[in-house]
Amino acid sequence: MSEYIDLLIADNDLVLDLSRQPLLIDDRSSIAQDIAHMIRDSGLLVTLVAERDRLRQRDCIQQMELLVEADGRLVPGTALITQVEPGQYLVTAKTLKFGSIEVTL
Repeated sequence: MSEYIDLLIADNDLVLDLSRQPLLIDDRSSIAQDIAHMIRDSGLLVTLVAERDRLRQRDCIQQMELLVEADGRLVPGTALITQVEPGQYLVTAKTLKFGSIEVTL
């Protein structure tokens, strides 16, 4: 039995199966989706992408890492945000029960 169950969201819309019912995700995938939405809703990602000063970019990344760290389902100290390419970031962390997660923003 799954501990966390959520509706799958892609491109800001519900993902439906062939019978037009919402698809569900659970546990690790649900936590990853929640983290992606938490960062997006905070507005920090927009600020980070718009920022040109490296010091302010690092400060914004640190704020996002602290936001992710606040999720009680994650192992404290494991959240890391790295820039993959300009405008694209990878969030990695370890959950308490379900292993590692990765979220691309």
